[in-house]
Amino acid sequence: MLRLRDPHTSGSFGTCPFLAITGLQCPGCGGLRAVNDLTHGDVGAALSSNVLAVVLVGVLVVAWLAWVVRQWRGNGGRMLVLSERWGYVALATLVVFGVMRNLPFAAGLAP
Repeated sequence: MLRLRDPHTSGSFGTCPFLAITGLQCPGCGGLRAVNDLTHGDVGAALSSNVLAVVLVGVLVVAWLAWVVRQWRGNGGRMLVLSERWGYVALATLVVFGVMRNLPFAAGLAP
């Protein structure tokens, strides 16, 4: 879908409801642009759109590759299992990233 509709075009996928209501960037703002840039091989542009989305894509790719290797070796199991602690870490990371990208000194995190 991201190859057919360019998220860099304003309004191509609508607007972020959080941004529309509050005027603040949410942790996901710029994520579609980042993934689109990654599909075109432009890692620099992807990082400038949403660094967290790029890191998450990387983590998911590594987790998927590890799962494929486990499946191939016959060890099966789920692709990714997170403990409750990692869930809290992920939630805290989203909150901190969402707050930081709206502060003037961390404007580089905003898309």
